[in-house]
Amino acid sequence: MKNFEEINKNSFGILFESVSEGIIVVNTKQIIVASNASANRMFGYDEGELKGQHLDILIPQKYVHHHDALVDNFMHYHSSHRQMGSGRDLFGLRKDGQQFPVEAGLNPFELEGHHYVMAMVIDISIRKTQEKQILDLNNQLEQKIEIRTEELRQTVLELEDEIIKRKEAENKIKESLRKERELNDLKTKFLSLVSHEFKTPLSGILTSTTLIGKYTQTEQQEKREKHLKTIKSKVKYLNNILDDFLSVERLETGKVSYKFSSFPLSKVTNEVIYDANMLLKDGQKISYPQNIDDIVLDFDEKILELILTNLINNAIKYSPEHSTIDIEAFAEENLLTLKVKDEGIGIPEKEQKYIFKRYFRAENALLNQGTGIGLNIIQNHLENLGGSINFTSTENQGSTFTVKLPLTSNQ
Repeated sequence: MKNFEEINKNSFGILFESVSEGIIVVNTKQIIVASNASANRMFGYDEGELKGQHLDILIPQKYVHHHDALVDNFMHYHSSHRQMGSGRDLFGLRKDGQQFPVEAGLNPFELEGHHYVMAMVIDISIRKTQEKQILDLNNQLEQKIEIRTEELRQTVLELEDEIIKRKEAENKIKESLRKERELNDLKTKFLSLVSHEFKTPLSGILTSTTLIGKYTQTEQQEKREKHLKTIKSKVKYLNNILDDFLSVERLETGKVSYKFSSFPLSKVTNEVIYDANMLLKDGQKISYPQNIDDIVLDFDEKILELILTNLINNAIKYSPEHSTIDIEAFAEENLLTLKVKDEGIGIPEKEQKYIFKRYFRAENALLNQGTGIGLNIIQNHLENLGGSINFTSTENQGSTFTVKLPLTSNQ
C-alpha cells in the first residue's frame, strides 16, 4: 500500500504545495502525515519536520485537552467539510512558543482505505490586529462621545441655571419696578391726602379764630365757646393725624417700642369715650360697656387708647345722626375681647379684603375725612403684641370690629 506522501507526490503534490493556506493532514491518531510549505512557514518548521509529530505540537497547551476531544469526535462522526471553532477564537503554537490566532477548516477524506483529516489553516493575526484597532477606536470614540455628552449635559445644566438666574433677576427687577411704582403712587396719594386732610381743619381753625375776635361782648361768651370748641377739635384731629404718620414711620423702621403697665380697662375706656363725646353728631350716643370695672390689663396703655380711639372715632364718623355706637368688653381666661358696633354706611363687600391695607379707603367713604392708615396701624400693633382684629360689615347697615388681646403680656 502506498503511503500518503507517495500518493501526495503522485496525485496532487503541485496543488498541495502551491496554495497560500497552510495545509496539515492528520490520521485517525492525530499524527501529522503531511504539511505544505505554507503551513511549515506559518508554524516556523522546516520541510518535513512536522511529519510524524502529534497534532498537539501546533496547539497551545491550555487548549490541547479540549482540542483532542473535538478532533476525535469529528473523526468518528463527521464526513463533510466543517469550519473549526465556529464562534470561538482559535490559536496556533509556533515552534518558538509564540501563539497566534488562526482560522481552520476541516475536511475529512478516505484514501486507500485509510481515514484522514485535512486542515486548511489561515493566520489571521493581521485581521485580529485590525479588529482590535477598530475595537479600540470604537471604544475611544464611545469614550469621547460619553465625554462630549457629559460636557454637553453640563453645558445644558449651566445654561438652564443661567436662565433660571436671569429669570429670577428679571422677576426681581420687575418686582422692584412694581414696588417703585407702588411707592410713587403711595407718595402721590399721601401728598394729596395730607394736603386735603390738613387744609380742611386748618381752614376751620382760621375761620373760628377770625370769628372769635369779633365776639367782644360778655354776652357773646357762648359763641366764643363754640368756636374754641371747634378749634380744639380741629387741633386734636390734626394731632391724631401726625401721631398716625409717626406710628407708620416707627413701625416701618422697627423703632417702635412698647411700655407695659398694669391698669384697669375702665380707665382707658372712660378717657377715650370722654374725648369722643366732643365728636358726636346730633342725636348720636355711645353705649358704655357693662361690667368692666374688675378687668385689669398688663398691656401698653397708649396702644390700647390708640385702638379704642380709632375704632370709636370711625364709628362716629361713618354713622348718621341719631345712631348708637355700642361698645362691648369681656374677659375670658387670659384674653380680652373688645367690640365696637355702629349703624353706619358699612363696607362694600368687594372692598372688604382691602380694609387693613395702608391708605385704602372704601368708595363710599371718600367724602369723609380720613387718611386710611388707622386700621393698618392697629393691625400692625396687635400682631406685634399677640393680638388680632377682624370685622363683619354690611353696606348701609353698619360694621362691627372685634379686637382680641392678651390680658397678661409675655414681654
